[in-house]
Amino acid sequence: MTHVIVVGGGVAGSAVAYFASLSGAQVTLVDAGEGTASAVPSALINPVRGQNGRVESRAPEGLALTWSLIEHLQRHGHLIPHGRRGVWRPVPDAQTRRRWQQHFPAGLAHIWRPPTEIPGLAPGWEAVLELPGAGWIDGPAFVRALRSASRAVVLREWALRLSQHEVTLQNGQVLHADRVVWCGGSIGVSRQGWPAQHRAGSLLLLTEAPTELPLSFGAYVAPATQGGVLGATFEAPQPTYDPQPPPKTSRDWLDERARRLLGWVPGPARGIWTGSRLSTRTVGPQPDGTWALTGLGSKGFLLGPLLARDLTCQAAFWPDGRGPLP
Repeated sequence: MTHVIVVGGGVAGSAVAYFASLSGAQVTLVDAGEGTASAVPSALINPVRGQNGRVESRAPEGLALTWSLIEHLQRHGHLIPHGRRGVWRPVPDAQTRRRWQQHFPAGLAHIWRPPTEIPGLAPGWEAVLELPGAGWIDGPAFVRALRSASRAVVLREWALRLSQHEVTLQNGQVLHADRVVWCGGSIGVSRQGWPAQHRAGSLLLLTEAPTELPLSFGAYVAPATQGGVLGATFEAPQPTYDPQPPPKTSRDWLDERARRLLGWVPGPARGIWTGSRLSTRTVGPQPDGTWALTGLGSKGFLLGPLLARDLTCQAAFWPDGRGPLP
């Protein structure tokens, strides 16, 4: 049996562990448990990204796979709080609406609605894009379900060194495998000393959800398992990992975005979540013989499972050349 070691237990690593196991591998997952990017309390599964409205070519495919996985995992007893009722994306002017529309691939389900039809939206918007196939999920619950379903052996340790067939842990233990996959995120890359761009974002945890569906432009408000959230990936990219919560200037910026979306600032917050993501995507075999799936940014839940499935379906991923099990 092929033995796969996955380093990093966020959504990318847990998805690789799941699909590798599904394809017949024995999986060891090395995860120190200190990364927070995939622990986002309410992650938007949204194919139309950012204020420029771009849609990655495979975003609809990733959207469909993530929802399919959630349905499958829940049928097998894993609880994953989520809302699959859509996402509202207001646009400020007709020019933005036209620019967004040009990005939409054929088959992307969407409806343009007048702002007056959207409960809770502040005045002053040109139109609202409704994405009925989008929604939100509880990030930690989804990651836990993937990890549990993979039946991987989980080691709560830091990986110090990686090679094609070995992983050296901080406690001195050396693990051997047929395939090593690096899925370490912002904090993991920093500990390895590798150059990267890190982007922090935060969510205020609200006692109540400000809107019935996620509402997003610049920042977003959304329901969550408990109450709701207000947040964004708003900090400038940095060359190093910084786990600190946002400074007051960023909180002020976030409040202003809330006023733009809602006309008021939700509060009081019962807490804050802060995570740091990588901005540079790395997927596939690496020069040192390892494989990688990392740097998905805010698209981890949209594209992570899809790219993990693709990676483990490559014949070259399997050392014996047999490819995954049918």
